[in-house]
Amino acid sequence: MSRPLRFLHLTTFYPPYSFGGDAMYTYRLAHALGDAGHLVDVVHSVDAYHLYHPGGPPAPDGFPDHPNVARHELRSTFGALSSVVAHQTGRPALARGQLRKVFNAQAYDVVHYHNISLLGPEVLTFEPDRRRAVKVYSTHDHWLICPTHVLWKFGARPCEKPECLRCVLKAARPPQLWRYSSLLADAIQHVDEVVAPSEFTVRLHAERGFPRSITHLPYFMDRVDRDWEQPGPRPQARPYFLFAGRLETIKGLHTLIALWDRAPDADLLVAGTGGQEAQLRAQAATNPRIKFLGHLTQDRLASLYVHALACLVPSVTYETFGMVTIEAFARKTPVIARDLGPLPEIVQLSGGGLTYRTDRELLDALHRFAGCPEVARQFGEAGYRSFLQHWSREAHLERYFDLLRRAATRKFGSVPWETTGPVNLELAERR
Repeated sequence: MSRPLRFLHLTTFYPPYSFGGDAMYTYRLAHALGDAGHLVDVVHSVDAYHLYHPGGPPAPDGFPDHPNVARHELRSTFGALSSVVAHQTGRPALARGQLRKVFNAQAYDVVHYHNISLLGPEVLTFEPDRRRAVKVYSTHDHWLICPTHVLWKFGARPCEKPECLRCVLKAARPPQLWRYSSLLADAIQHVDEVVAPSEFTVRLHAERGFPRSITHLPYFMDRVDRDWEQPGPRPQARPYFLFAGRLETIKGLHTLIALWDRAPDADLLVAGTGGQEAQLRAQAATNPRIKFLGHLTQDRLASLYVHALACLVPSVTYETFGMVTIEAFARKTPVIARDLGPLPEIVQLSGGGLTYRTDRELLDALHRFAGCPEVARQFGEAGYRSFLQHWSREAHLERYFDLLRRAATRKFGSVPWETTGPVNLELAERR
């Protein structure tokens, strides 16, 4: 039997102290590894969460712990100032002691970095004292090449070429002087593999001059067959399309609201919260067919996906992947997505939906699915088949461990641990 591996995951946000898809991926990966018998430690910053959200998380009990996954919360007497210092200096100065303590607590085999924007790039240079580890960095956003993370230029359009200082000032963010030094370029050399969830993101980083090659490692979601085999009750009698995501300008909900009076006779259900929620509610106030549901747990979202005519993904700037697409495909729900960034790549590979560039094309797609449920069902079935092949837990873990073996062979000359076959679960008991 192979022995359990020890993983250390570092990220700024992790459920329930989180906002987006990067945290959900980290949570799912940590639990998938735990289910396989491996031991996982996750370091995340509660201080950083409170920088954006002073109160507690909206669903503190919505993300159960795992017996093989231990969370380490970064909290300091300096509170959010710890994250501000890391943002401005690129170094986790006020959290360094806590981070070093975790790094040296176990003999880690793998160190996996996720969103480290409020930990600082210097954390990429940290090494466990007790064992040489394979180190991986995941590009969950565009932080490596964009100070605002989202390539949303001047708060108005997708970024076609860098003008970072003007863009940061326009976004009312303090400039990061370390970005004009070699700190990030030097620190990223301490990582063995840099991975991105879409081919689009791989190409975009290369075009922007990122100094490392990047490997394509798609996101995944656990199989949720029970969701569509035994779905919960319909949330309402009327047919509906679903938008699920953060209520921010870049997610494009405002573009759906603007044309919904011309949409087919179906509602638009909106699941999520965010900084633009008040403005979006005001924009939709005169249309009774647009309904805001607020923050929902994954369990409540499941039935919304299953019964939707389609899931709408109208993002107006570049995603790195678009997690809601595979969340829909896992429920046999088709997707209608804007033809931008990685979204057409995912939709075309799956055969599970339609893409659009203009309002007219979007309206045509809405009418097509609303007018013929059988067409929507066929697209949903295609999306599900592709989900099993490309974005299921099993497909992801196979790619993930293959990547770790290749990285270990390059770094050590051979793989110092076995990652195939059953894990000795007795050894996996935490002591």
